[in-house]
Amino acid sequence: MPKPYTVVLIVPTGIGASIGGYAGDALPLARAIAAMGDRIITHPNVLNGAQLYWNLPNALYVEGFGLDQVAAGRWGLRPVRQNRIGIILDQGIEPELKRRHLQVADAARATLGLTLTEYVVTDQPLNVTLKTSASGATWGTIEHPDSLLRAAEHLIRQAGADAIAVVARFPDDTSSATLQQYRHGQGVDPLAGAEAVISHLIVRTFQLPCAHAPALSPLPLDPDLSPKSAAEELGYTFLPCVLAGLSRAPQFVTGNPDRHDIWADQIDAIVVPESACGGSAVMSLSQSKTRIIAVKENLTKMQVPPQALGISATTVASYLEAIGVMVCDRAGIDPAALKSDMLPLAALHLP
Repeated sequence: MPKPYTVVLIVPTGIGASIGGYAGDALPLARAIAAMGDRIITHPNVLNGAQLYWNLPNALYVEGFGLDQVAAGRWGLRPVRQNRIGIILDQGIEPELKRRHLQVADAARATLGLTLTEYVVTDQPLNVTLKTSASGATWGTIEHPDSLLRAAEHLIRQAGADAIAVVARFPDDTSSATLQQYRHGQGVDPLAGAEAVISHLIVRTFQLPCAHAPALSPLPLDPDLSPKSAAEELGYTFLPCVLAGLSRAPQFVTGNPDRHDIWADQIDAIVVPESACGGSAVMSLSQSKTRIIAVKENLTKMQVPPQALGISATTVASYLEAIGVMVCDRAGIDPAALKSDMLPLAALHLP
């Protein structure tokens, strides 16, 4: 029996990717790859669609910092049947908005059968600040990271949480040009970079699955809303997809390997936008036999193609072409055999 064909799908967060830079708009791509391969490893930015999500039994929901550690061979992934999810609520969330999120958590228990622990409110407001770099990419800071870590530690030690969902109050800025462009399908997600900071901090500290759902006031109705952004405007909360994803997120392992664990040497392909090949996972896997597939059509605010880094990559025009390359790999077929022209076999001369 051939080994399972394993694909990593990355769409970096907060860089304005034309596919995957909005509200779960890379989920159809993940579904297509999951139907082709045996296992797909991807991050919450790809699978989260606010109140929309899709169950992919062979998808591994892995936070970005953790995915980087896996690609570097430092951590492995251990699939689970179900995690106990602990929820952290930012003290800065208003009472009504807090109640809305707790109702979502109860709905996930009653309707989806998820296992949640008690929740914790941070002992200080996190005070998230949003930033935009000169390139147009977004990032952010939190004023009290120590409060976030204390809450996570309490959930892990006292409530037995296997995974952490964070709901932080993000600033409402309904009139900003960045937000308006994003709502119309033209800009960068103003929240994504700050969300990554929050989840990275917890995963790096505790080596547990984590994902973030921002708490925001509902936006005014926009009749010209882009379909790519629409999932985020269906209600009060982004939490449902986070809880669904974390419920089966694999655990990180560093030793005592199990035969079901997944390590970097089992990754067959990594798919990434061509202009965003400078991330840690791509750099790590470029030193291995993993095929790096760089997709031209997914434009971003970055300008880091594989050639500039000396990375050997298969560059394709579209995700449809990328899937075709992976179908050939999985079948043991040289993709060159599907082209109309093929060069004769060349001789390798002895010295």
